[in-house]
Amino acid sequence: MNAVFTYILYGVTFVLLIVSFLKDKSKTLLSLKKAWKMFINILPQFIAILMLVGLLLEVINSETIQHVIGSKSGIAGILISSLLGVFTLVPVLIAFPIAAELLNNGAGIAQTAVFISTLTMVGFITLPMETKYLGKKIALLRNGFAFLFALISACIIGVILV
Repeated sequence: MNAVFTYILYGVTFVLLIVSFLKDKSKTLLSLKKAWKMFINILPQFIAILMLVGLLLEVINSETIQHVIGSKSGIAGILISSLLGVFTLVPVLIAFPIAAELLNNGAGIAQTAVFISTLTMVGFITLPMETKYLGKKIALLRNGFAFLFALISACIIGVILV
């Protein structure tokens, strides 16, 4: 089922690329060049983080992952995953392969969902910069609400998808 969906997405993307190319060749080529540059810029980070995740998965076995953030770890696992996400600073595109590896190695769905949510929405490491531009009160409120939303949505996802 997942492979079929993936091929459908590729097909739709290819058709839309052709439509874009027929509508405006120069803009389409320019956007493809920009996309390639973005891909090349993120590739070193992507490879480094995937290697780091691979090394961590060799050191930390599946049983440990299942015990700490598996589906039976409950609220404690959700809180641990949320804190891992809060203190991790990686590009969003890299979060999804990490999440896939965690799921493949026994992490729970809710725990993985909260990890991705907090990783992308809550920024403990970036809080000083955010405070500088938004002010302390707004930065703390935004991060606090994002953290709360991540916990609530992970619990909902855990109920729906389990």
